[in-house]
Amino acid sequence: MKIRLASTLQSDSIVDGEGIRTVVWTQGCPHHCPFCHNPQTHDFNGGKLFEIEEIKEEIKNLKGQDGITLSGGDPMVQPLECLELAKYAHSLGMNVWCYTGYLFEDVLKNEKMKSLLEEVDVLVDGKFLIDEFSMDLYYRGSRNQRVIDVKKSLEYGEVVLIEKYMKTKIFSNLYKKEDGMFI
Repeated sequence: MKIRLASTLQSDSIVDGEGIRTVVWTQGCPHHCPFCHNPQTHDFNGGKLFEIEEIKEEIKNLKGQDGITLSGGDPMVQPLECLELAKYAHSLGMNVWCYTGYLFEDVLKNEKMKSLLEEVDVLVDGKFLIDEFSMDLYYRGSRNQRVIDVKKSLEYGEVVLIEKYMKTKIFSNLYKKEDGMFI
């Protein structure tokens, strides 16, 4: 089985989910959100095909990573391929985050996407909306997006948000000076 990726794996990310993560940048996205920070990942024919086993081998050899993050592009357009990677990451004791422009409720209606969802720990859902953009958000780009505890949501039959990530960041005054900012 092959997966189309926008690039090789990116390890040591601290912005694509909690902890130190390796990002799997999938290629192909139907949403084309204006001002997307990864527009190069939209083309379904872009990127490069990789053998799933090759990516698993890379994941196995990772050091100091808490988990993987499926991003892109939109991982939900390659659900079975991403499912293989998510299962493998879990078998190694890693957690799995996934970013998608689809809403949780819509993912549940598609059997292939739902199978991937069932192997995800945290889902950040919803399209990026420039009018909702804020740099004061945890692990999401716009206020409409949700950080969802997938296991609890599936168990309770309704979306369960991870509240600590739905709050606005509070920046300390520790680094601020009256005449400028400490850098």
